Parts: sequence; C-alpha cells; structure tokens
Amino acid sequence: MNTKAFASQADLEEKKVSFEQLSENAYAFTAEGDPNTGIIIGDDSVMIIDATATPVAAQAVIAKVRELTDKPIKYVVLTHYHAVRVLGASGYKSEGLEQIIASHDTYDLIVERGQQDMDSEIGRFPRLFQAVESVPGLTWPTLTFKGEMTLWMGKLEVKIKQLGRGHTKGDTIVYLPSQNICFSGDLVEADAACYTGDAYLADWPQTLANLEAMNFAKLVPGRGPALMNPEAVRAGLAYTRDFVTTLYKSAQEAVGKGMDLKATMALTRGNMDPKFGHVFIYEHCLPFDVTRAHDEASGIRDPRIWTAERDQQMWHALQE
Repeated sequence: MNTKAFASQADLEEKKVSFEQLSENAYAFTAEGDPNTGIIIGDDSVMIIDATATPVAAQAVIAKVRELTDKPIKYVVLTHYHAVRVLGASGYKSEGLEQIIASHDTYDLIVERGQQDMDSEIGRFPRLFQAVESVPGLTWPTLTFKGEMTLWMGKLEVKIKQLGRGHTKGDTIVYLPSQNICFSGDLVEADAACYTGDAYLADWPQTLANLEAMNFAKLVPGRGPALMNPEAVRAGLAYTRDFVTTLYKSAQEAVGKGMDLKATMALTRGNMDPKFGHVFIYEHCLPFDVTRAHDEASGIRDPRIWTAERDQQMWHALQE
C-alpha cells in the first residue's frame, strides 16, 4: 500500500529564501520551489507580483523591500487566481496599497471558483498556510484589464499582459520593456513541477511560444530560481514546454486506448518520472496534473472545479 502523504502535507521543512537583484528596479524573492514573488521599485512606488499565501507570509517580502526603500507599495499584481499566490495581498494594506491588479479572466475565475480553490489549497499546503487565520477572505482585484495594460511608475514603464491560456485561463505576465525583464507567474517553472490542475494543456505550448518570441534577457518563473540570462530563459521555457507536452501526449495516448484514470497515471509516470521525478512538488502535482490531462484529452475543454473533497477522493483513488 502506497502511503504518500496527501499533496504537500508532509512538506514541513522551511525553505531557504533568496533575494536577487535583476536590475536597478527589479528583484526576485524565491524559496527553493515555493511560489516566487517579484518586486519592482519605481520612481515613486513599489509593485509586488504575486502576494504569497497569507498576510503573515507577506511580512518576509515587505521586510526585504524595506531594506531597500520606504516608497509606498502601491500595487499588487496577481498573475493568476490561485490562493497560494493571492491570499497574502491584505498584508500590503498597511504599506500604502492602492490597487490589486489582475486580468478580467482572473477576476471571473475568482467569482466562479475562488472560494473552493481557497479551501482546497489550504488543505494541500499546510506549511505555506501557517497563520491561515490571518487571511481575511478572498482577495478581490480592484483594477482589471483585458489583453494588456501599461502602468507608469514615474518614468518606469511596466507592461501587464496576457499571452494566452496555459496554467490558467487568466495567466498574466509583468515585464519591463526598457530592461527586458519578465515575471511570468506559473506559465514558466524552473526545477519545479508544473501544476496543471486548472490548465489548458493544448494551448500552453503556443502561449510559451508567444512568450519566447519576446526574447527576454531575464525571467522570474512561478517556482524555482530566477533565470538570469537569455540562455537560462530559453532553458526554462524548454523545460516547461517539455513537462506540459509530455503530460498531455501521455494522456492523449491513454484516452486513445480507452484507459481509465488509474491506468493513465501509470502510463504517464512511465514517461514523466525519469525526466521530472526529482523536481520540487512533483509528487504533489502529478495526480492533479494527470486528472486534468485525462479530462482535456477526453474533450472536457474547461477545467473542473477542485474542492477539498474532490482533492481527497482523487488523491486516494490514484495511490497504488
């Protein structure tokens, strides 16, 4: 009997935080495969890209920002709707927060499934949701956009843009055109599994191609180390493309053979484990990934809503 702990419930060891400077304005807050946070310090204010899981966790990011500047943290950008990325936004209210920015697609997903996702993720990530009682509820964007928007932080131009569907239908990148630096959210991962439970797997490779065509010199992925040169950026894009295409092709093959979900899991493991079995949160993600891939390969175009109950049922059904 396989007794793997559910999702990330056994992952209780604190991660080593890295705080790296990408340019005179841009910084990456990363932690060994935990969700990354981006920081942009403009002429008159600060922007945070992805807000951590709780307001208490946000204090670690705020402390790093305050080592550099006392400018108000006016903007929080949500690259997508997942709770582990957004529920810490209220921690910035005491720091001058004026706008929480997200794509309109992300706003729609919060309306449709934000509460279920919050309940689901709190069960999956106990370490990241320490002090969960500090979360006041769902994080609601105060400013939404369709396609792209431009924000000027003094003389610094910041672009916020959707390139297509991938990790979710609301995926958003943030970039500095003058410095060729991108914050990709979970559209790109490095040395970490791609969580695809809410993904559009057939669309994701084209979205990555759209991103690759922008030729960024540096990129902060959703998880994993900051990619600090063009070669590393290309490698991160190639790694992500390989992960999602291997997963989806495995599911397509399995569905073509009439396999059920458990058989699909076994076939997918044969293709995925040798390449990706060692990376951060792989064992957490794979059951969710295979379930979504099997759904999409079976013609279920839009991801089904995960609930805490559905998480547990799926997980236990797929353990040997």
